[in-house]
Amino acid sequence: MSELPDAGAGQQEFGRTWWGRAWLEALEQRARLDPDRLPRGQDYARSGAVGDLTVAPGEARARVQGRKTEPYEVRIRVRRFTDDEWDRVLAAISARLGHAAALLDGELPPEIADDATAAGLDLFPGGGELGPRCTCPDDADPCKHSAAAFYLLTDALDADPFTLFLLRGRTRDQVLAGIRARRRGAVPGQAATPGDHAADGAPTPASQPVTDSQPVADSQPVADEGVDARTAFGAPDSAAPIPAVPLPPRRPGAPAALPVDPPPWRSGLRQDLLELAADAAVRAWEMAVGLSADAGLSLDPDADLARRAGRALGTPAFAALAARSGVAERDLARQALAWRQGGSAGLGLLRAEWDPAADEPDAAELLAAARAALRAKTGAAQAVIRGNRVTAGRLQLRLGRDLRWYPYARSDDDWEPSGAAEADPAQALKDL
Repeated sequence: MSELPDAGAGQQEFGRTWWGRAWLEALEQRARLDPDRLPRGQDYARSGAVGDLTVAPGEARARVQGRKTEPYEVRIRVRRFTDDEWDRVLAAISARLGHAAALLDGELPPEIADDATAAGLDLFPGGGELGPRCTCPDDADPCKHSAAAFYLLTDALDADPFTLFLLRGRTRDQVLAGIRARRRGAVPGQAATPGDHAADGAPTPASQPVTDSQPVADSQPVADEGVDARTAFGAPDSAAPIPAVPLPPRRPGAPAALPVDPPPWRSGLRQDLLELAADAAVRAWEMAVGLSADAGLSLDPDADLARRAGRALGTPAFAALAARSGVAERDLARQALAWRQGGSAGLGLLRAEWDPAADEPDAAELLAAARAALRAKTGAAQAVIRGNRVTAGRLQLRLGRDLRWYPYARSDDDWEPSGAAEADPAQALKDL
């Protein structure tokens, strides 16, 4: 392997493990035509110019701050193994007890790379298998921004060798489940090796009878691969069991990588698609865990824009959403705050007024309580009631049709939602 750029005394070192150094070798092969980009990429990586690194099956993404105001988008694509190639790799690893045990313990001995090579595959991509892309105008391959992302990805690999398997297309759980299944002889064409160690979940040697102190199964559950739909439902007399509905994950999933890049003439389309996919994942998760009945699928376009703005507020995606929708950022921010305040009910109170006296028998008592709370909060002598709005100085309470009070505060020439809705008007004002 060629000499890496000197990290310098006290500077961050990249490639602290053998697999991290192997990854950097692929980068060096890629940069042989323009090696000057590597030291500059290291400088960018050490300076904190690289934003959050996202690793997904077959790719890694990062935002790298260059000389422009907006950071550049870097995407590093790695060829994913096919299912048949994964079968060969996992079969080769599982065939050697020590190698399988090391991987089950979260270690990646060099011999595992040899196992893959024996199966006709390379775990580590060659320079020609890496596809770095950056939105900067530099035509170097890789540019300094891509090189910086490579170095941060090396850090991720040093910290967790399973990142390498993820880049090749499978998660840690999928890899480990595949190895355990093969060690148990549960994969067609794979037989358990006689005398397998009990720690792998395979039978113990015949010369060592099982006792209470000798576990014979791995404590980690094997992932349920389910039943093929054609097997379960293809024939009327099919007796295959219907798999149980899996529990939802603890958090929404990340969107998959786009199979192809959008056309270059459509600026921002890739990010728009990824944000829509991420939003769909969040909505599906909310329905799965019971947080929402329809995840906003019945909303009209304006309300759905406010919902999306409520999630994007405070992130770089908010400005792009405002630009795409044609709504001024200030107005969209108010809609986003109203949505955060109370969903559709909060958004409806942003502009619309209604008369509680016409619909609620206890309206006078509710409004009087709000007026007293505002006077106590502001010290004002008077609090003005108009419809469902009670105002004192630069604070205001709006009564929703759900009979909760929505706090507002005066900012410049308009009122802005300023906190969570509460049934008690004094509680709604407590943080203002």
